[in-house]
Amino acid sequence: MNPLLQKIKQCATCTEHLPLDPKPVVSASPQSKILIIGQAPGIRVHNSGIPWNDPSGMQLRKWLNVTDEQFYDTQNMAIMPMGFCYPGTGKTGDLPPRKECAPQWHEALLEKMPEIQLTLLIGLYAQKYYLGKSAKKNLTETVKNYEEYLPQFLVTPHPSPRNRIWLKRNPWFELEVVPQLQNKVAQYLL
Repeated sequence: MNPLLQKIKQCATCTEHLPLDPKPVVSASPQSKILIIGQAPGIRVHNSGIPWNDPSGMQLRKWLNVTDEQFYDTQNMAIMPMGFCYPGTGKTGDLPPRKECAPQWHEALLEKMPEIQLTLLIGLYAQKYYLGKSAKKNLTETVKNYEEYLPQFLVTPHPSPRNRIWLKRNPWFELEVVPQLQNKVAQYLL
């Protein structure tokens, strides 16, 4: 696993498309039980090198009902974003994850994590990539039908503060899905 992680951390495939030098962010071990697939690191994560070390990560840990120690223990959780580097900012927030990362690295990483019991698909990019045609017409419908993807996948919106409006419009998510998410995650924590 370590040689693969080192290779990823040295990746420069899409350097010419990035606003900053590449700084791939990934965290995994062969013992990981839960895999978190989100979008791409934001600027705070790029600067710190620590995945989900931002307000979105704080919200995600709240949804999961886990401590920082549990979250960052790679025997509990692996973190493999759709794009490993900060993609830059657009008109309404960060740009989408670069499309090169998932095809280049995900399969090789998944092969090194045989103990994964649950994969969290956070946001539309991860859901479209991993659910393919079984994803619904939009994120809301996919998350509403989360039970269809269990036991392998559990789908959520992105926990970004920018999604507060979505959460207010869809209170069922925190009332119904988050407790299921917490129960599933608790089954695999050390």
